[in-house]
Amino acid sequence: MSAYYFDSSAAVKRYAKEKGTNFLINLLRPSAKNVLYTAKITVVEVCAALARRQKGLTLTPKKTVKSVFRFRRMFSKRFFAIDLWDSIIDEAVRLTEIYALRGYDAVQLASALLTNRKRLQDGLNALMFVCADNELNATAKSEGLVTDNPNNYQ
Repeated sequence: MSAYYFDSSAAVKRYAKEKGTNFLINLLRPSAKNVLYTAKITVVEVCAALARRQKGLTLTPKKTVKSVFRFRRMFSKRFFAIDLWDSIIDEAVRLTEIYALRGYDAVQLASALLTNRKRLQDGLNALMFVCADNELNATAKSEGLVTDNPNNYQ
């Protein structure tokens, strides 16, 4: 059973058709039996990204409402949503000081790093950090995470 951490830049691709959407559909299928993680803030980031696409006229209002509903349902049923504990905030601050990351990127990466550490301490396999941001993936790799970018797939 594989474990994945989804950054919002990757998660949104499941609901807004673009490069990498099919890759995400396959990872998120219940039949794949993957263990899925993300930070609780991802629900805000993905809903905001979908609203921005509607505002930019790349999603219709009807498609936006449907996509937000479907994402929120999947978020509540399929993802282990990581709470923003003090340890995650402290780790995010450390990451911003070293790599000058954007705030929520640092929170996402900190959530993934601490989740991965906990999994490894518990004798579970490492998780894969799935993100569509090359800079954030490079930082994740330098921090020891294995990464995959949906933009590398059709």
